[in-house]
Amino acid sequence: MTWRLDDEWVPAPLSQDQDPYQLRWGFHARPVQAAITRALGATTDPGMAIIEAPMGLGKTEIALIAVEQLARMTGRDGVYMGLPTQATTNAMFARVNDWLASVADEQEAHLSIKLMHGKSQFNRTYTALPNASNVNSTDEHHGAVTLNSWFSGKKSILTKFTVGTIDNLLLMGLKQKHLFLRHLGFSGKVVVIDEVHAYDAYMNAYLLRAIEWLGAYHVPIVILSATLPKIKRNQLLKAYLKGKYGRKFHQLLKLAPAGWEDTQAYPLLSVLDGPEIKQVTHFEGQSDQAPLTLAVERTNQDDQDLVATLLAQLDAGGVAGIIVNTVKRAQVLAALIPADVPLMVLHSAFLAPDRAQQEEKLQAAIGKHGQRPAKLVVIGTQVLEQSLDIDFDVLYTDIAPIDLILQRAGRLHRHQTITRPKQFRQPQLKVMGIKDFGDYGDGNEAVYGKYLLMKTDHFLPDKIQLPGDISTLVQRVYDAATDAEVPEIEPAAEKFETNLKAEQQKAGVFQVKAPQLKQGKTLHGWLDRDHTDVVNNQQASAAVRDIQETLEVILVQHTTDGDFLLDGRKLAEVASAEIAQQTLRIPAAITPNITAAITELEDLTRPYHLRWQDDVWLNGALVLPLDQNLTATFNGWQVSYSPQLGLSYSKEE
Repeated sequence: MTWRLDDEWVPAPLSQDQDPYQLRWGFHARPVQAAITRALGATTDPGMAIIEAPMGLGKTEIALIAVEQLARMTGRDGVYMGLPTQATTNAMFARVNDWLASVADEQEAHLSIKLMHGKSQFNRTYTALPNASNVNSTDEHHGAVTLNSWFSGKKSILTKFTVGTIDNLLLMGLKQKHLFLRHLGFSGKVVVIDEVHAYDAYMNAYLLRAIEWLGAYHVPIVILSATLPKIKRNQLLKAYLKGKYGRKFHQLLKLAPAGWEDTQAYPLLSVLDGPEIKQVTHFEGQSDQAPLTLAVERTNQDDQDLVATLLAQLDAGGVAGIIVNTVKRAQVLAALIPADVPLMVLHSAFLAPDRAQQEEKLQAAIGKHGQRPAKLVVIGTQVLEQSLDIDFDVLYTDIAPIDLILQRAGRLHRHQTITRPKQFRQPQLKVMGIKDFGDYGDGNEAVYGKYLLMKTDHFLPDKIQLPGDISTLVQRVYDAATDAEVPEIEPAAEKFETNLKAEQQKAGVFQVKAPQLKQGKTLHGWLDRDHTDVVNNQQASAAVRDIQETLEVILVQHTTDGDFLLDGRKLAEVASAEIAQQTLRIPAAITPNITAAITELEDLTRPYHLRWQDDVWLNGALVLPLDQNLTATFNGWQVSYSPQLGLSYSKEE
């Protein structure tokens, strides 16, 4: 077997006469986009750029133009784009692939790309790309985006152009085998981190350590967020300075412009140009995004009354979104919607093909160019706030930290050219789950904690103007200095601070050491107390996300007539690669003793083992067989699956 070497990517300088956004995407840059591109072009030693701008403004396009600028200025020859989830990563991959195709065609180059997450082999856009070894080497007048099979396994990060879940970057900070290879892969790239607000305290500890090392390597970083607390912005900038300049970064901070740590301007560009901290707070020109004023209403109806109110609102038509904090609550609400009302449900407890199909249907119905239905109810969890460009006429949301509420609100009247029913001409945001001040229900408090919910509840106004109020609201909620304005916050604040410190300490146990810039220091001892329990990618991802390891299973229907996929096709007649896609993760609540759960699943899988043991797709897979009613008893739980509602479970009586 032979491999074709990738062509070298040498970014061309941006033309003064041509709008780079017009060149890449066929539209002229918005004022904010053009201003940020100019500001980055004016730097001489670019390090980190943090871009805070509203949802839907085009931050991804800003970042990709910045990649071209920063790669040329710093001699980098690739990019890593990191995102919170597989869903957001898949959505971003399509956009990066289109951008790279434009770059490759412009330079008549063959450039390889890598999608880095555990389900990349099922991404059709990715797998449809040609293999580098099959591209005609005599055709030098056309560029191509390819897959290079040499960059597999631990070598994946060496691919010049990579899009992946954020775990790949966080693992720079985890003691594990092949860490040097990971650092080598990142050191030659421009790194883009999207939705940086989405990472909790534990993940943030690994992120800051990774950024210190990127700073030590002088790797340029572009960070994107619509709702970034200033405390996190400052942590990111300081981590990069510390990595690049060592202990003297404290002296450099004294030279920074007054008030830089407390800036609430929005949009905002914060740039490290060598040791200097620069901020762009004023953007000339009119935005093409009209301000949007949301009417905010708190509601504490029980589920049946809530659904009745919603259906009355939709009597004359409209598209309603309901975003809740748990899968179980999404399923409970969905079960209350009458059968004659169009309904779509989306959360993490669907089989991978069912979830992908639901996402495609949503985009086709209420996406930017969708065929909008007269009436529709959409119920989902946090997946709706992260990856889909969809538009609701009215939005109901469970109480959540203010930045997440604002992210969810970004799906409300998102596409401003839509003609809406009369009752929804003004965007309405209904916030659920506020039983009383300080009482948000066990489910909501278990997910987000009481402290941030109390502060969100206190500062949540009756009207929100987007984008003007975004930064002000986020800073009020996340600034500890405003605690004094919130009644009875002290116990919740103390618990929040205790948990925060515990998360940071826990994350520090298996972190690599910070970079040492003193002369004579080496990498010796870098992996002392190696985390030997981390033996595979799933365990490594769990280690940097502080989540319980969960089990992935293939769902099949086992009846007296044989074994079937849940869509009715006979198992023996379906290709292995397609069977391997019929997976979901069993909730951690069902498998508190994961060893016992594995043993039970291995027993259930035994009838399939002989057929699958030599199959490249199915070897090692675990099966959870369901009966003719799509139910099963597993590990003391009653489990059922519905193509409309996903996987549900209850304790066996």
